[in-house]
Parts: sequence; structure tokens; C-alpha cells
Amino acid sequence: MISFGLITEGLTDQIVIENILAGYFNSPDLDVQPLQPERDKDNQNKSQYGGWTLVFDYCKSKDFRESFQFIDYIIIQIDTDVSKDYNIAHQDENGEFTPQQLIAKVIEKFRGAIGEDFYNTNQQKIIFAISVHSLECWLLPLYYAEKKKKAKCKECLKKLNEQLLKKHKFTIDKNAKKPDYYREISKQYGKHKVLMKHYQDNPSLQTFIEEIQGRNIQIVEEDEW
Repeated sequence: MISFGLITEGLTDQIVIENILAGYFNSPDLDVQPLQPERDKDNQNKSQYGGWTLVFDYCKSKDFRESFQFIDYIIIQIDTDVSKDYNIAHQDENGEFTPQQLIAKVIEKFRGAIGEDFYNTNQQKIIFAISVHSLECWLLPLYYAEKKKKAKCKECLKKLNEQLLKKHKFTIDKNAKKPDYYREISKQYGKHKVLMKHYQDNPSLQTFIEEIQGRNIQIVEEDEW
């Protein structure tokens, strides 16, 4: 079976991406392997186990390069909310970048971290999941009907919490994100029809899905003996 490795800012990001992959491939039993952060780590301690720095560090590491020996596709997820701290501006003299322009700049930064030669050799095996400006923006299409709100890329957690309080009677604390909450609110993306209906509503989610589509990955179920 085709395998996917996840390099993300945190555990909750992995949960959402797993549901998206399940929905896209219409299969709940994909081979998905968390690489960074590892699932046995306490992801609440972001300074130690998550965030931009460790995602970049992992992409520079020997472990990253060796992972291509046993995993078919590596998904790299990062939010753009703090990209300014890593010398990736959100605008220039012509104004604010579009999500697609910002995603391209983040990918360029990662190419430098990975190394141009290695990246060029393995480009088809690397899938970027760049969420502008946070992965919570990808969840808005599940909770809003208005086109403008589904496409938001700023203050997404605030907008998401407004609906979560109404529909689930809980909200997400940005400093202590609970994995079970993300399993609940993203599980609809695990349904193929739902994902394909909504993915184009948010620009950076659309870019991620188009990255997957561009690989023409075929999931073949193994025969049962």
C-alpha cells in the first residue's frame, strides 16, 4: 500500500490531514506515519516538540532524507501565521500577497532547507500542505455557508470557535489544543463527497488538494487472504 509520512507543526495538524487523506482517497485505512512530531511526544510543549523551527530542523535532518527509503510520499505542513519571523513577508510594495503567492514563497524557503539537489530529485514525493494563515482556516467550509467566510485566512480560530460553541458546545484554546476536538470537527472531511464539495472553498486547502491530484496517486487495496 502507498505510504504517507507527516511532518507537521503539531499533533492536531496531523489529525486533520489524516482525515483529509482518508476523504480524498475514500479510504479510512491508509498507511500514514507521523514523523514530526512523533505521536508519543507531549505536543502541548510546542517549544520542544512542534512549531516552525522543528519542522525546518527535521527537513534539514538525516532522518528526513532516510525517510524516503521507506515512505512513498512525505507531506510537509506549516502555517504561515508566523512566517514573518522566518523572513517570509506577507506583502510587498504592491500590497498583500495572495495565498498562492505566499505558499510559493514558503515552498521556496523549504527548498533551501531541504537542499536544491535533494529536493529536485525527490520533488514528486514531497507534498506541501501550507495553510494560510492557519490550519483552522481549512475547517471553516464545514461550518459556514457564506463564500467569504469559508475563504478566510485571518482570525480563523476565532471564527471557527463561534460555530463550535453553537454546534459542539466547546471551543479551542489556541495555547492548549485538544486532539479529540480536532478529530471531531474534521471528521467530515473523511467523507469523500464532503471533502470534494468543500475543498475549493478555501484557497490554501485547494492548493493542498491540487498538490495531491498532481501526483496521480493510485491507492490499491491489498488482497485479503
